Amino acid sequence: MSQYPETLLFIDGQWIAASDGRFVDVVNPATEQVIGRVAHAGQPELAAAAAAAGRGFAVWSRMSVFDRYRIMRQAATLLRERVETVAPIMTMEQGKPVAEARTELLAAADTIDWLAEEGRRAYGRLIPARAVGVTQAVIRTPVGPVAAFSPWNFPVNQVVRKVGAALATGCSIIVKAAEETPASPAALVRAFADAGVPAGVIGLVYGTPSEISETLIAHPAIRKVTFTGSTAVGKMLAALAGSHMKRATMELGGHGPAIVCADADLDRAATTLVAAKFRNAGQVCVSPTRFLVERPVFGRFVERFAELARKVQVGDGLQSGTTMGPLANVRRVDAMEALIGDATARGAEIVTGGQRVGNAGYFFAPTVLRDLTTEMRIMNEDPFGPVALMVPGSTRWPIACGRATRLPYGLAAYAFPGSGRTAARLRDEVRTGMLTVNHLGLGLPEVPFGGIGDSGYGSEGGTEALDAYLDTRFFSMRDYPA
Repeated sequence: MSQYPETLLFIDGQWIAASDGRFVDVVNPATEQVIGRVAHAGQPELAAAAAAAGRGFAVWSRMSVFDRYRIMRQAATLLRERVETVAPIMTMEQGKPVAEARTELLAAADTIDWLAEEGRRAYGRLIPARAVGVTQAVIRTPVGPVAAFSPWNFPVNQVVRKVGAALATGCSIIVKAAEETPASPAALVRAFADAGVPAGVIGLVYGTPSEISETLIAHPAIRKVTFTGSTAVGKMLAALAGSHMKRATMELGGHGPAIVCADADLDRAATTLVAAKFRNAGQVCVSPTRFLVERPVFGRFVERFAELARKVQVGDGLQSGTTMGPLANVRRVDAMEALIGDATARGAEIVTGGQRVGNAGYFFAPTVLRDLTTEMRIMNEDPFGPVALMVPGSTRWPIACGRATRLPYGLAAYAFPGSGRTAARLRDEVRTGMLTVNHLGLGLPEVPFGGIGDSGYGSEGGTEALDAYLDTRFFSMRDYPA
């Protein structure tokens, strides 16, 4: 088994400790034991990282697109070669089963490859001119150094989307990754460094989130901000970026509806949605949360879903047979207990689960609730945990769509209709950034990933992922006389 490493800061091509020697403990959520520590950056380190990013941008943006592509592809190869070493480290710090950690790392390598290829095709265009002898061109150039803020739920995949898009377009980037899960993002950055990314092009820092965000977003070297996290924090960072007239991408929270129609294949719907709901212990921004099930099949669907939920094997992610690990920290446990307690006090019924598991670790049973009302907190706040909210839905179409889009969030939605006609209406009327029908089709490198409304703006997938890292400039010239 991999030993958990001490994690340092990566600044200007070097792994360093903070100048004041400060470190933060890292806790294994399965045991609640300290397993390591991570360096805590202060103002000197943040200033050094920003200066290095400026120098790195000057080098990387002038490197040929093909050379950048080759380095990125090599980083992907190195990451794949190191999966068996890094996956257990991710499990120790984040809690997810080691099989999920492997999948995350392999997906990250695919993301690097895809963005590297797409970077070679970030073309401008020629515009036919009205006058003879005039050339008109659209030129796309890298926006500049980027400040990226990434959460703990997918410690590598949330980082790689930002780093990959930045590097593919010629930008440098400073990543502020999560202090709870520092070692696996460091392994990703090490793969890029070992592949030959020049000093200063990638920085990695940890520390006090508010200090880092306020310092980096305001720093004159930084030209773009990208954040994945809660809506509340995202709004603050977006406002700060706006005050400095800096471009921002915000991938924020959701409260995903899952619509199950009376004519759906109920077993397929239940099996698919259980897998989506309890992946990463429900700590997924696109997790289905509100299950809007048409009344004629409500009881049957809830029974089947709960039956499958009870079969989820909760335990240490390093142990064979575990299919759901612990919550990432005690804050998530406290939030789950508070939201479920509020719901049951107001009349909700626990079909299964609803409580912590065991006496050590942040384990929580897969939970199914029914008899929910819109006054309950959990129907309005993302629980970000392994709880499914079962709500009987009307067969009247306008009411069904209204319930699905009742909240200001619009990140991801799921639907299991029995006909193509219904699927088309869902496509046109459910206001969400992503909708997947009759299967799980989100999060691939080649497809857009992002929300609308309070779920943010911008995309971290598909060709659209590159747009926010590129300036669009217009060039017009009358030809010189022969």
